[in-house]
Amino acid sequence: MKKLLMLIAVFGLAGCGEPDQVVVYKQGKYQGKPDTRPWDNEPLALTGSGKWTKGDRASWETQIKARQLTQHEDKRIYQ
Repeated sequence: MKKLLMLIAVFGLAGCGEPDQVVVYKQGKYQGKPDTRPWDNEPLALTGSGKWTKGDRASWETQIKARQLTQHEDKRIYQ
């Protein structure tokens, strides 16, 4: 019984010994990748839902509006 209590105490203390994980940022430096405009990406070929022309913002916005309408519950139920 004494060995079991010692074992529990050892594992309990080991769980408390985790060091702090701190990220060091360089001032003025962006650490991630730069973002691109969403309409400059290729439409996904697998889903078949993307029907915009790469680089054309107007066709991308039209596709996004059509996608939002299909996600609206009232519109989906009565189609």
